[in-house]
Amino acid sequence: MAIRTITHSKEILSVILGGGAGSRLYPLTASRSKPAVPIAGKYRLVDIPISNCLNNGIGRMFVLTQFNSASLNRHIKNTYHFSAFSKAFVDILAAEQTPDNPTWFQGTADAVRQGLRHIEPFESDYVLILSGDQLYQMDFAEMLDNHKQTGADISIATIPVVDKEAPEFGILKSTNGIITAFIEKPKKDLLPDWVSDTGEVMKNTGRNYLASMGIYIFNRKLLFDLLLNDFKDATDFGKEIIPQSINNLKVASYQYTGYWTDIGNIYSFFEANLNLTQDLPEFNLFDNERTIYTRPRMLPPAKISGTTLERTLVAEGSIITASRIERSVIGIRSRIGLGSTLVSTYLMGNDNYETLSEISEAQSKGIPMLGIGERCYIKNAIVDKNVRVGNDVRINGGSHLNNQDHSLYTVKDGIIVMKKGSVIPNGFVI
Repeated sequence: MAIRTITHSKEILSVILGGGAGSRLYPLTASRSKPAVPIAGKYRLVDIPISNCLNNGIGRMFVLTQFNSASLNRHIKNTYHFSAFSKAFVDILAAEQTPDNPTWFQGTADAVRQGLRHIEPFESDYVLILSGDQLYQMDFAEMLDNHKQTGADISIATIPVVDKEAPEFGILKSTNGIITAFIEKPKKDLLPDWVSDTGEVMKNTGRNYLASMGIYIFNRKLLFDLLLNDFKDATDFGKEIIPQSINNLKVASYQYTGYWTDIGNIYSFFEANLNLTQDLPEFNLFDNERTIYTRPRMLPPAKISGTTLERTLVAEGSIITASRIERSVIGIRSRIGLGSTLVSTYLMGNDNYETLSEISEAQSKGIPMLGIGERCYIKNAIVDKNVRVGNDVRINGGSHLNNQDHSLYTVKDGIIVMKKGSVIPNGFVI
């Protein structure tokens, strides 16, 4: 179905939350914020909400950043350039201490509150608030139409979930599309009281509960009033402002039934990436009308020799002479040596190519080349950027491994994460 665009460019603007410390995604967030984490081999997580906005005709975006923000700021600066004749922009609002506010961001609501003085000069009727670390393709124009038609003060994007998933989310109860109650991560014995009418299709699959997606539309004036007056001490939208607004304001549910995942931990990040290798993935990268935008790097095509590829995404600039790669995502400028096998692996790639002189110097010191060496076997792993893996290395993740943190790698839920820039010597085994 064709995506619709918002007809009046000044009607709405977007605020994208740049994420907190992202400790559950460690070690991927050791030196970068969650929205800056590479996804699908060539994008960053922040590209998802920005692309959703651009595809819907929302061209004015503010990205609030704080933790480990250098790489995120650099990516946005190098990626989103608009015509001199366009009013579109993606502006970074970094956490800043001011004479009247000496603190850093204390939560989602506090972050937006501190950014209001920069947002205020830009005319709009509505403000769309998005997370910078979710994977989805949504029609915001449709959500805005629903907001107007219901006469809502606030709209929350919701997604139907089954009882197994419900305790992981904030659950909302709605009647005729209007939210009447909210509970944060309910225990299973409370769930029978939180069933909503999600429609016949959803009910037939057991999706009887409405989970908040952390995507909101606020009437602009109301947002300013709430943050500066009514809830001037509140720090979080999901835990404070939304629950307390339900009784006094008209809060609408916009039910979304497409693919959505919150990249909250290593396992969800790993699965979200590998699911892109399916024949018909739920998140469609190959959509003419839902383009995912990112930094244009002008890289050469991938070069592959003697490799069997099965359900694998290969980003541009890669040089591959591996034996077999199966259900894997291979990132930009990746190098994989002769006779190596990768299964269920996300290889993020490299920031630069090594010159012949750099390779020669590294080899003289016994340091492997950037990328994966020869005759390696890697399974159930995430290999972060700029990792050097020597020859005859065996990395075999799975449930047999306990969670642990090593100087070179971290194991979480059976997934081995090779740390950014680590050097793995010849013959190393995990």
